Amino acid sequence: MRNISNPFSKRNHISVVLSLALALSQGAFASGGGIVTDDPSSLYAGEKKQTYSPYAERHFPDRPMWGDTHLHTSISFDAGAFGATLLPPDAYKFAKGQEVISSTGQPVRLSRPLDFLVVTDHSDNMGFFPKLKDGAPYVMASEKGRKWNAMINEGGQQSVKAAAEMIAAFSQDKFPKELSALPGTSVYRNTWDNIINAAEDANDPGHFTAFIGYEWTSLIKGKNLHRNIIYRDGATRAKLMEPFTATAPLGSTNPVDLWKWMDRYEEKTAGQVLAIAHNGNLSNALMFPETKAFGTKIGKEYVEARAKRERLYEATQIKGDGEAHPFLSPNDEFADYGTWDQGNLDLSELKTDDMLKHEYARSALKLGLRMEKNLGTNPYKFGLIGSTDSHTGLATAQEDNFYGKHSGGEPGPDRYKHPMAKMGDLEYAGYSPLASGYAAVWAEENTRESIFDAMQRKETYATTGSRMTVRFFGGWEFTKDDLHTRLPAKIGYAKGTPMGGDLATVPEGKKAPSFLVAAMKDPLSGNLDRIQIIKGWMDSKDELHEKVYDVAWSDNRKPDAKGKLPSVGNTVDVAKATWTNTIGDPELITVWTDPDFDATQSAFYYVRVIEIPTPRWTAYESKYYNITMPKKVPMITTERAYTSPIWYTPKKK
Repeated sequence: MRNISNPFSKRNHISVVLSLALALSQGAFASGGGIVTDDPSSLYAGEKKQTYSPYAERHFPDRPMWGDTHLHTSISFDAGAFGATLLPPDAYKFAKGQEVISSTGQPVRLSRPLDFLVVTDHSDNMGFFPKLKDGAPYVMASEKGRKWNAMINEGGQQSVKAAAEMIAAFSQDKFPKELSALPGTSVYRNTWDNIINAAEDANDPGHFTAFIGYEWTSLIKGKNLHRNIIYRDGATRAKLMEPFTATAPLGSTNPVDLWKWMDRYEEKTAGQVLAIAHNGNLSNALMFPETKAFGTKIGKEYVEARAKRERLYEATQIKGDGEAHPFLSPNDEFADYGTWDQGNLDLSELKTDDMLKHEYARSALKLGLRMEKNLGTNPYKFGLIGSTDSHTGLATAQEDNFYGKHSGGEPGPDRYKHPMAKMGDLEYAGYSPLASGYAAVWAEENTRESIFDAMQRKETYATTGSRMTVRFFGGWEFTKDDLHTRLPAKIGYAKGTPMGGDLATVPEGKKAPSFLVAAMKDPLSGNLDRIQIIKGWMDSKDELHEKVYDVAWSDNRKPDAKGKLPSVGNTVDVAKATWTNTIGDPELITVWTDPDFDATQSAFYYVRVIEIPTPRWTAYESKYYNITMPKKVPMITTERAYTSPIWYTPKKK
């Protein structure tokens, strides 16, 4: 192990290694009554008088809350068709750290419990699958119902094929009307009640949070516009209205109608809900429109509603990473991570380059700057989270414990061979899913209210599965002296705003903002390679720009003459599925000042933390089953985290 007896050794890039106390030194705010603010630091009261104990009279959390906001059980018709047997109670048991038996009969357990979980079974056809499998009379009266029933009960690849057919039919608006499970029916109502009751039974305030939720399943000719709906409320309010579907006439595929449903829910129940947009890489340009949405010119009402309702975005999950794309960011050597860019969800329309800028988080953040200038509100001023979108009932995002996208892709010697999904002659390869991701939320308490409120104020970050501890503050007063502390969060809140917030107006005499960023490794994963700050901005001609800055790094490396940082190296032994933490650092912290700041330009900043290379889930699978993977199968990964941005907006004249 590396000798870190001198954790404050100086480095020319002002990166220093902290003690493991960093995990307990981060902060947020006391939870409250669902306050929505773009200035989280305004909630922090600070200390009136310094006590001897630096931990006394604090009003911020000791650690991030780890969770999954996007998980399906056998209640979702596609998950059930793929072979899932686990129900919401099983999903909650697993998230709490208990061992369960997977749908394929394998014992499975998390390395560490999660703090919260949202079971988000699909809004459409809720309750349909059990009726299909059991051959309910109305199912067997349908030709398509009889066919799918036979395929499902045959199991194996026939069941997977049936699932693909159902997804394609729903995607193309060809799902048999006689088989649809719709709001207002007893099947739908009973299923929704069961989902709510499972969350109520699993919820344990202070120890584990089980949110009520669902996934609004908008698909427009295979273009994925799903949103995960999360309730701050309990059963009493949640049962007053059934979920909003994407099926007409009761539902709609237009997000504007979903936002109106959210308004109606809050007006009727006095409750609160939020929507998290699905990773946009399968939307084929529909996720982040700039001028038109659903054939209508985007105006003030659209941008204001979206900014209010969609304060978080799912930046990474099993079906690909959505932070950046190499076509959009050719100068970013880390942009091509877990890229899924074949086409839309059912591969009925292949991808073209012009679609990409409307699908990725970084691009959307830039588009939002221009839309704010033109329309007065930034609709893409969102925070970042990750989640799995697993259809197994198992929230697994750790490389050595990955149970796949669906139950047809749970661990097995042939998993990499079988397509994750096959649509006609096209397919998603069995080795293509990512073991990703998790949501980290800086909430004071492990309760629905506290975690929900932290999500609303965007004090969150995404990871691809590794549980790194990351903090990010922006302000005008940070200095190198702030690095020498056991409590960086205390300084962070006192001097600036945390991730998800807005920089204050430029103070008199200040030329550029400074940022305090700290990261600590996951004890079960690799050391840290580097911390980067990604900046996006709009110039005086309304042109959009981005730049990636390496701000802290390990191993005393030095950038070359062009400013490029050398590789951290690679210690992975693929055959043994092992690596050594003899490279990289366990913790990094720095204060960085923007060298290119222009006070007249709107900008955002977010942090990307990258680990040293470690074995991918395919390497663990190869070792366990003693199989040789084809050369085209990736065997190494570099886990990463993405924080919610901090924004700067010039003062209006």
